[in-house]
Amino acid sequence: MPPSVVHLSSTRTDRPALLALADGSVWPGLAFGTIGQRIGEVVFNTSMSGYQEILTDPSYHGQIVVMTQPHIGNYGVNEEDDESHRSWVAGFVVRDASPIASNWRASRTLHTYLNERGIVGITGVDTRTLVRHIRTHGAMNAAVSSQRPEPDDLVALARSAPDMNGLDLVKEVTCAEPYHWDSGIRDWGSGLTNSEPTHDPLPLIPHHVVAYDYGIKRNILRRLAAHGCRVTVVPAQTPAAEVLALEPDGVLLSNGPGDPAAVTYAVENIQKLLGHTPIFGICLGHQLLGLALGGQTYKLKFGHRGGNQPVKHLPTGRVEISSHNHGFAVRAESLPVEVEVTRVNLNDGCLEGFRAPSLDVLSVQYHPEASPGPHDSDPIFHEFIALMQTRRKQ
Repeated sequence: MPPSVVHLSSTRTDRPALLALADGSVWPGLAFGTIGQRIGEVVFNTSMSGYQEILTDPSYHGQIVVMTQPHIGNYGVNEEDDESHRSWVAGFVVRDASPIASNWRASRTLHTYLNERGIVGITGVDTRTLVRHIRTHGAMNAAVSSQRPEPDDLVALARSAPDMNGLDLVKEVTCAEPYHWDSGIRDWGSGLTNSEPTHDPLPLIPHHVVAYDYGIKRNILRRLAAHGCRVTVVPAQTPAAEVLALEPDGVLLSNGPGDPAAVTYAVENIQKLLGHTPIFGICLGHQLLGLALGGQTYKLKFGHRGGNQPVKHLPTGRVEISSHNHGFAVRAESLPVEVEVTRVNLNDGCLEGFRAPSLDVLSVQYHPEASPGPHDSDPIFHEFIALMQTRRKQ
């Protein structure tokens, strides 16, 4: 392993910055990253690491993310861990942004990375109190500024931000054209590889998976490729007939941002796919699949975001520690009787997974690709492979 390296940041400033919430509360701090002003829904994430993946996860589009881990930026950023082609968060709030990056994989500091990506950050915030405030009052709109941090103006700006309810953000994050993906999991230090062993031997004829891009993370694609899948990614509005014309062995419905009930075109296309091919939904894809089956979704008070969420797998009683990022959920009681609830959250009891055996569909609300994060939920990919394998033999 190469020796540890330390990259010094020469651009950290003592410039004042301010976070203002729509309820009128203001949270002072110092600027880091890009100097500017942004609006979005303020949410918090309890992960101890993975800030680069969070910054580049399209599911955070339109949100100002507060990290509960007090020290952020310690290990810097690198060229391999982005989950998409750009950063999506509206703002980034931390207690203590590290001015150095000490890790053999680091190419630059978090401050430099934010500046390059145009992300407005604020450090020195009392995030412990802020997170308790969000837990009590719920996620709400906010504004962050290192440009003109005037409290009254920022509160007014926060109150003018669009409500996440009824907001279709998928159109803003989906790919413009279809593309193919064949890179597997990461082998640190040598790029990407397809060589990771799986629990089952890879099929001689790779399964062809068509993945709807509602804001898809790269590690979902890597996990599919590592399990022997040939993946075609298509834009969110691709008609179901065009997907079926690609002759998929299965369809994946990806994660993504915004209110699932607003993405009506996706629900309509999923309904047309039901019964024709195995379907696997993740996060927003899980919510859209629930709607397509006749269920309902609702907004959580402050959501689940972090890499340490306990979920119970009901068929086995096994508890999985899992990675989450969702502000909406499916109402379990709204699903038809032929849909079996398979997973529930042990913190608040909300629905975290279901399956409909007669239709060859399954879904999870959380992120089984977990990069970075626990790997307890990776077997769900094997379930999807098994569905495709069974359908292929019929």
